[in-house]
Amino acid sequence: MYTLKTIRNNLVDAIKQSGKSQSEIARQLNVTHQTVNNYMTGKAMPALDTFANLCAILDVEADYILGLIDIEGKKTYAINDLN
Repeated sequence: MYTLKTIRNNLVDAIKQSGKSQSEIARQLNVTHQTVNNYMTGKAMPALDTFANLCAILDVEADYILGLIDIEGKKTYAINDLN
């Protein structure tokens, strides 16, 4: 089962792995530092367009953030898991 906690944890991991500061990411997304911090703490989730831009900025697959693949690109689910 996919949860917001999994998504947030993967997002936090991707931000840390990027080596970019929250301020740098915020500037590139054209949002405040506090907004990025809210994504990391689970107080907010990015809008879909912001999410797509965030993935591009972090150079990470959206499927990783969503928990559909692991960091190595391997599927984390079977079709039957989704029914």
